[in-house]
Amino acid sequence: MAAAPMPFTLTLGTVSFFLAVIWGRPLINLLRRLRIGKQIRLDGPSSHQAKMGTPTMGGLMILVPVFVITVVLNFANFLSGFAAGRAFLAYFGFEHGSTLIGKSILVPLGVMVGFGLLGAFDDLAGVRGRHQGIGLLARYKFAGQAFIALVTALGLHFALDLRSVALPTVAQKIDIGLWYVPVAMFIIVGTSNAINLTDGLDGLAGSTAALAFAAYGIIAYLQGQYPLLAFCFTTVGALLAFLWYNAYPADLFMGDTGSLALGATLAVVALLSGQWLLLPIVGFIFVAEAGSVILQVVYFKLTKRRYGQGRRLFKMSPLHHHFELLGWSETQVTQRFWLVGILADMLGIALALL
Repeated sequence: MAAAPMPFTLTLGTVSFFLAVIWGRPLINLLRRLRIGKQIRLDGPSSHQAKMGTPTMGGLMILVPVFVITVVLNFANFLSGFAAGRAFLAYFGFEHGSTLIGKSILVPLGVMVGFGLLGAFDDLAGVRGRHQGIGLLARYKFAGQAFIALVTALGLHFALDLRSVALPTVAQKIDIGLWYVPVAMFIIVGTSNAINLTDGLDGLAGSTAALAFAAYGIIAYLQGQYPLLAFCFTTVGALLAFLWYNAYPADLFMGDTGSLALGATLAVVALLSGQWLLLPIVGFIFVAEAGSVILQVVYFKLTKRRYGQGRRLFKMSPLHHHFELLGWSETQVTQRFWLVGILADMLGIALALL
């Protein structure tokens, strides 16, 4: 009989978790030997100075299992075109024609790898480059993000013929034509930077990203997009394994290797689902974090122009630092943001059902 999508998907998530968690400790030891440790900026909360030197580039712990599992599943799909391959898959309960993974999933996988490499270069530059503690200059990082996003948006539009958006309560999707390309670029770059800004407290970015991928996995399931469902929960499993080592006090940081890749990949998942208009709700925490930075900069410049001295809207941005300076502990901020993330994801799934 054909593989049932949800049991198979949950099994994939479990396999992804164990693959990631098993090689997590060797990865941490390797990063320590290579002295790839986080440089803490002096303008951040003083309590974070104790984290100096904690291994970063932990996004590799997430990206590698997702890459391996997705490639193996696509290879299995390739095997299904041959008699011997069909016999092999039938042994494990898959009939010819049952969907293990789809070619379209190579798009978010490619984005994950591309942004992961960009983030890794940024992490290494921050540790050993000329701008230690900062990494790549913003203009170079943005140029890299924009280029990968452009290639991805063109592929989604012209290769996969994606050109519409779904609206809650509206049965028919709305075709936006060629406008899909710049919109997709904006979503990919924006979400990538938003999760990057969220990655400032132990467990915060990993937990909220896992929730967002799980929410879009459920949306994919409800829409019958089983390959996308499998990809989402494979990523969730790897994220949960990362949180095993990233829980307070963290032994490992995801770095830009993880945060840039996860943000861009989540955006592509939303675009593939057609429910990308719900991304600001599903990713409410990411929007709030990025929005706080934008508001802080704009308010500072406006008040400087008017009063001659810039004023701050928040005690510090991104938003999680503001609550830290209000007296919340790091674990309180993480857990409360996580709870808000659950509610936002529940609302996003509800709206997708309308």
